[in-house]
Amino acid sequence: MPLKAIKKLESEMTQNNANPYIQVVGGFLLQHLEVNPQDAEKILATDKTISKSLDEMWKDAKKKQSHNLAIFTPQEGFEIVMKYFGIEATAPTATRAVPTSAMPDRVIQSDVSSKPAIDFDIKLEDLF
Repeated sequence: MPLKAIKKLESEMTQNNANPYIQVVGGFLLQHLEVNPQDAEKILATDKTISKSLDEMWKDAKKKQSHNLAIFTPQEGFEIVMKYFGIEATAPTATRAVPTSAMPDRVIQSDVSSKPAIDFDIKLEDLF
């Protein structure tokens, strides 16, 4: 059964190869199936698709938005996908990250808690 689920995901990814979001979510689901083959049946549900899982994310974003903007962390987005497919998110799978290179160009990850490499402080008076 996992093989059928993999083929279903790969088929949708191939049909939508220009959509980077389907590629990222599909890749995540393929990784999940490697570790959790017992969830193949849930992915095989005929009414469940990667595209429709993105629609679920959009619905959640509409609820969360402020000033026409809503942002999910990758983990939050993948949790929505897992919930859509009826898969209970486990800690190792839910936090398993997709490589940054596989993410769409519009997604930027940053660590706001890191300090700048150089401590630079100058005043205008110092230049005279």
